[in-house]
Amino acid sequence: MRIVYLHGFASGPSSSKAQFFRAKFAERGIAIEIPQLDQGHFEALTITGQLSVIDRTVGGDETILMGSSLGGYLAALYAARHSNIQRLILLAPAFQFPSRWHARYTPEQLDQWKSRGSWPVFHYAYGRELDLGYELMDDSLLYEDEPQFTQPCLIFHGIKDPVVPIELSRRMRDQHPNVSLVEFDSGHELTDVLDLMWAQVHAALGLPEIRA
Repeated sequence: MRIVYLHGFASGPSSSKAQFFRAKFAERGIAIEIPQLDQGHFEALTITGQLSVIDRTVGGDETILMGSSLGGYLAALYAARHSNIQRLILLAPAFQFPSRWHARYTPEQLDQWKSRGSWPVFHYAYGRELDLGYELMDDSLLYEDEPQFTQPCLIFHGIKDPVVPIELSRRMRDQHPNVSLVEFDSGHELTDVLDLMWAQVHAALGLPEIRA
């Protein structure tokens, strides 16, 4: 079983959720892969670039993709284009990222960003603001808001999520019979329901119990 975990926007492989799942799978002898999606160049971040990192990581192997927030959206995009992806497990996936990302800024801010070339964005992995290039904005518009994948998909989403509305995941569930949605009384990070999510992942993948 090959599993690749995709972290969220302005995050990294050391995120608490990534490391939680890494430890849980390791207990069962499964080493998951967690690529650094910006490859250390946050200012040059694009959707296309991140998909290339995923492609190099996955290769042509049959793979289960896990993804958190933007990583969830990227996992869905990639699965829609690659039949070797067997299953998706998504945590608060940032569906409609292109349109929602543009809508969060005023026209004046977008003009300033474009003319300056970069915009300060808080990076959670580094704990400080880093410049993000405007190329992300143009590049994101090359991609669909709601990827049309056919693989089995399990989504976890908090009903109190202030970043990605849970209605987006409900919409995907309602429109796609291959999508299952588990809702939690939680926010965007979902760090307070890690064990509950793991129980669902464990069951969905048919993993063995650890024997004492």
